[in-house]
Amino acid sequence: MTEQNHRSIAEQDLQLALPDGTADAVLFTPESHKPLPGILFIPDVGSVREVKREMARRLAAEGYTVLLPNTFYRTSRPPVFHSPRIPGDPATTKRMYELLDSLTPDRLERDLPVYLDFLAAQPITGKVGTVGFCVGGGIALRAAAVRPDLVVATASFHGGGLYRADDPASPHLVLPRVKARLYFGHAVEDSSMNTQAIAALDQALTAWGGRFESETYAGAHHGWTVPDSPAYNQPQAERAYARLTAFFRETLA
Repeated sequence: MTEQNHRSIAEQDLQLALPDGTADAVLFTPESHKPLPGILFIPDVGSVREVKREMARRLAAEGYTVLLPNTFYRTSRPPVFHSPRIPGDPATTKRMYELLDSLTPDRLERDLPVYLDFLAAQPITGKVGTVGFCVGGGIALRAAAVRPDLVVATASFHGGGLYRADDPASPHLVLPRVKARLYFGHAVEDSSMNTQAIAALDQALTAWGGRFESETYAGAHHGWTVPDSPAYNQPQAERAYARLTAFFRETLA
């Protein structure tokens, strides 16, 4: 454990005014004598819950001011699932679609500047990164597009639906507006982002011409980084965390 991991973290539960309502969010502020970079931490479909708080808290301890919002505020306050999430269970699937259907591109384009402006208003260095998990991967990429002047680094882990051919809502279509350095950590045998979609995304990223990295984690399935996921893979989750922290050190310092 490094010295920075011993930081005292202030944790503040917030109610942020958004265009279509009020969103729960959590702000993690490390004890520091100087401004720190900011990170917008976009959760998966399970939204704000203890495991995501712990992941955001751990990242904040590396020396970042971290904002964790409930992107599904139009549908529900946390917890957004009132029963266990069981893959393949009809009730789980129905609830997932209820949540995901609320995240249209036009709504995200209105919401994301609010999150980013709130983060930028904190005593930060002026550099901001975004990171997203599952559906949050595409949202983190869109955040880089709505505020290219502010967001300098974006990471996605097991991002779902990042490249959807012939879909005007596909996240990859925002690339022409992005200036940030990008990182994509993909899962294997992921129905939400299969090998063909990964290859198509890599081709779109190459055509975009910015700086990016894309890799698939061997033996890691969709959701592998999240401790309450059935697919959680601790060794590969730790490798992903090490890569994320190195990525942000390289881009946000």
